[in-house]
Amino acid sequence: MIKDTSQQDLVVKPARVSWKKAVGAIVLIGALGATARAISMADTAGRSFELSALQVATVSRGDFVRDILASGRIVAANAPQVYSPEEGFVDLLVKAGDTVAAGDVIARVVSPALTNELKQQQAELARLSDGLAREQLEVRRETLALNRSLELAKVTLDAAERENRRAQLSIKKNLISQIDLEEAVDELARARLNFRHAQQEVALGKDTLAFELAAVSNLVERQQLVVEELQRKVNALDINAPVSGLVGNLLVQTKAAVSAQQALMTLVDLSAYEAQLQVPESYANELGLGMSVVLQVGASEVYGKLSAISPEVSNREVTTRVRFDQSDIGGIRQNQRLSARILLDHKEDVMKVRRGSFMNAGGHVVYRIEGEVATRLDVRTGASSVNEVEILDGLKPGDQIIVSNYEQFEQAPLVQLR
Repeated sequence: MIKDTSQQDLVVKPARVSWKKAVGAIVLIGALGATARAISMADTAGRSFELSALQVATVSRGDFVRDILASGRIVAANAPQVYSPEEGFVDLLVKAGDTVAAGDVIARVVSPALTNELKQQQAELARLSDGLAREQLEVRRETLALNRSLELAKVTLDAAERENRRAQLSIKKNLISQIDLEEAVDELARARLNFRHAQQEVALGKDTLAFELAAVSNLVERQQLVVEELQRKVNALDINAPVSGLVGNLLVQTKAAVSAQQALMTLVDLSAYEAQLQVPESYANELGLGMSVVLQVGASEVYGKLSAISPEVSNREVTTRVRFDQSDIGGIRQNQRLSARILLDHKEDVMKVRRGSFMNAGGHVVYRIEGEVATRLDVRTGASSVNEVEILDGLKPGDQIIVSNYEQFEQAPLVQLR
């Protein structure tokens, strides 16, 4: 009879565990956990990427300059065209690229019709001048005759006055009759009347002569003006350079027949340059006169301001002009290509980050780096410039984000970095 199981049980003594084995087990368990975490993260993040192959930028605070990029070329601020003053045949005295000074004769127009008309009008002026000289002689002759008639009337008046005095004395001494006295008085009255009429006739005659002389003089003066105008036109056939600079394009060939006001050539003033920029039409409403512009001319930076904005859009671009702040810029040439940044706005103490390809996705999502993982975050961006983007919400200064293209991430919430 079996009373209990005491005969079947064995007493087992506890084994002593080595500390080395314990540490090894812990390490093994940690490795298995890290592997499991990595596997889990890889499953969550999708793919892993080399951090060195990505562009990383740090969010910071500071001044933010909003600008736009434009391209253009150097143009002369003053590039006048030279025109033919009259119809004729042109002789070009310069070639394209020649250096000229203001006032130099650069072309000459031969106009036989204008030259012939000048000679005709000069002959007419000479004829009228002879007529004026003849009229002046006639005026002198007529004036002399008028003065003689006046002086004769004065002599007659003086004689009548003497005779009247003699008659008055004689009548008192009863030497003459009353009839003789009355005849003397009548003769004096007649002499006075003749003298007064002679004075009026002389004054009227002189006024008439002066009027006739003035009329002839006016004809001569008018003809003189005609001759001077024609002479001016003939002198203008020698075309002078309006500015100092270079001869640009020749618009006609030498000895060619030209019409009045036809363009002959273009001159380029070397003393003043401007930049002509082409700006995308999407920024047209934001442009304003006086805005600062930074131009990259070769290896140097040049500063200027917007001086003109075209009112029309051509090929989806707006043409603008930039006037340089300094006048002694060296090493620039006509039509030299350049790039420029137009400074639209300036903000102080804003959160910003370097601009990158991540803005192609709209700038609403970024990947913030946290150790070996980049986490997808929603952010709110503000103004953007050529080099920077304003951050309004979602990040803080010191955060590092990936600014390269996000297409390869396939909108994964986490990205493994290695």
